[in-house]
Amino acid sequence: MIIRAKQWLHISCCCVAIEAINRSELTTASQVSSQWSNFPRFSKDAIELVWSDEFDVDGAPDPESWGYDIGGWGWGNNELQYHTDRRENSFVKDGFLHIVVRNEQYETNAYTSARLLTKGKREFQYGRFEARIRIPRQSSGLWPAFWMLGVNFESVGWPGCGEIDIMEWVYNLNGNGFPQTRGNATRSSAHGPGYSGGQSEHADVYGITDGFHVYALEWTDTELRFFLDGRSFATLTPDPWVFNHPFFIILNVAVGGWGGTVDPSMVFPMEMTVDYIRVYQLRTSYLCK
Repeated sequence: MIIRAKQWLHISCCCVAIEAINRSELTTASQVSSQWSNFPRFSKDAIELVWSDEFDVDGAPDPESWGYDIGGWGWGNNELQYHTDRRENSFVKDGFLHIVVRNEQYETNAYTSARLLTKGKREFQYGRFEARIRIPRQSSGLWPAFWMLGVNFESVGWPGCGEIDIMEWVYNLNGNGFPQTRGNATRSSAHGPGYSGGQSEHADVYGITDGFHVYALEWTDTELRFFLDGRSFATLTPDPWVFNHPFFIILNVAVGGWGGTVDPSMVFPMEMTVDYIRVYQLRTSYLCK
């Protein structure tokens, strides 16, 4: 199912851009709670829920919405885990999706995890995307993420397809493209031709506390607006703009790679827990005022 919300284009004339984010800028979680609180966001009256997964049925993730990337070839980032579709690595229980990282020999890899994606099942163009997530943030070496890829990935490749990282978390920022050495940060970013990998357009928030947080993206035909717990902290308008076609959603936890060296004292299993994921788009009856 592909949902294209061409009517979402109207929203750009009703909203005020927050601020252009330099690649070197860092924002603290406390600043997100105060500095950005007065900026406008999309009106709840203007949007409607078009898809969600509340993870309220125990067992395997809903096969109508989720598939799996499977393998342990490093995923282009020198990652150490083998992604599986086993229930040992991903399952729904008590109203939550659990993505579990295990320290175990599997094929040629020393770790297992899961990478769930809505490719070919739930694909969207424009809207508000949000998830309430608790990340495994105790130690270096893990790399949880909530992100999106263009559906034309296989035909045009990366980064031509576009990538939107709504949330990536790393513990150790040394040597990972961050301008300062600050632990415990989430990054929201856009990747496309000329601005990918370490040269992505991005904004960082450090000092994330334990527990659940709501990570969100508002995507129009001209900008990407990122939110933490209901507060907007960044607007990106990368050029060239490759975010004018449907994307699919990915939830995963990697080991190593950009996540850094695995802390030898880390106690496995570790997990990312997801309460819900929701997608909103503009109501067809909504008009700019």
